[in-house]
Order: sequence, then C-alpha cells, then structure tokens
Amino acid sequence: MQLPFSHDVFLDVFGAYNSQVWPAVLLLWVATAIVVWVWLRGAGVSQRLLFVLLAVHWAWSGIAYHWLFFRRINSAATIFAALFILQALLFVWLAVGAHARAAAPTGARGAVGGALVLYGLIYPFIGLALGLEYPRLPLFAVPCPTTLITVGFLVAAVGVPRVAAVVPVLWALVGSSAAFALGIRADLALAVAAALLVLDLVVPSALGRRAAA
Repeated sequence: MQLPFSHDVFLDVFGAYNSQVWPAVLLLWVATAIVVWVWLRGAGVSQRLLFVLLAVHWAWSGIAYHWLFFRRINSAATIFAALFILQALLFVWLAVGAHARAAAPTGARGAVGGALVLYGLIYPFIGLALGLEYPRLPLFAVPCPTTLITVGFLVAAVGVPRVAAVVPVLWALVGSSAAFALGIRADLALAVAAALLVLDLVVPSALGRRAAA
C-alpha cells in the first residue's frame, strides 16, 4: 500500500494533535472508561448513552482529527471526515430510537465485544508499550481506537441495523492495511475486528446468540 506520507510525518500529525487537544482526549477517555466500567459490571447501561458516546467519538475523530489535522498530509482525509460525520449522525439517529436499557455483555458474544472495547480503551498504553513515544503516537479520540470500541459495542448490542457496521468495517480495513505500511502494530487488531464484524453480519449465530433487549 503506497501512502502519500512517511511514517515520521504520520507521527508528527499525532504529535501536533495530542499537544493541542490533549484535554479533550483525556476527557473522552475518562468518560468512555466510566461507561465501559458500568457496562462490563452488568449494571445495565442505556443504549441511548452508548449511541450518544459513539456519536461523539465519530464526530470528534471526523472533525478534530481527519479534517483539522490529518487533511494536512492526506487529501483523502476529506472523504474520511465526511464518512465519520455520517456515522456520527447515524448513531444520533439510533440514540433517538434506542431502548432505555441494554443488557450487559454475556456469553461468547459478550466476551468478544467486551475484549474489543477494552482493547480500544487501553489502546494508548499499547502504543507506548510497543515503543512509540508521547506525543508522537495515536492515543485516543482518533479513528482506530474509536473503531475498535465501536465494533465491540456493535458485536454485543441488541437490535442494531446492519448499516451501522458499514463505515466501521471500511475504516478497520483502511486502518489495518496502514498498520502494515506504517508499522503501527496496535492497529493490527483492526483486522481482527473487521473479520469478526463481517462474520457477525454474514453468520449471526457464529458468535453466539444475542441477549434479549
């Protein structure tokens, strides 16, 4: 995969992004961690809250990352930004019609979804553990951890239309292919996430039965 920028230039974008917007990144990480903690404990989380949280993630990644930063080195970021904003609007629409409460993740499906969500949450620390240095690394509130968390929630969710999976699958494929070209090894999990979400769409029973709404 031939990219219009180098590994170092790519990391420079993250350096600028993290240096300028780190309070928002930290705030979104904390808010997501709280929601995930309640969700995994099985206390029951409002589906509306989950969809609103995902809408914020996708809108922020589309506008703050793709449009304001990534577009400086890649003209395709304009298209990416549009797709991410479209996905955010879809989650807003889903939030309006969502159930008041959602079942906690259970069984094999819940385990798979929960693992992907947790991976997305600890994503910043994985990059550091793999040798990248702050601030020149993808941390949080950027497309790849956003996609991982989204796929996790979608795998474990109840009654979500298939269209909600289209953009996450597309970005998982883009992000995982770039992982090979740019050496961002934490993003290799995107290939697994894409495969699991496609499998779930094609063979819904493969990951186990969904919990009742």
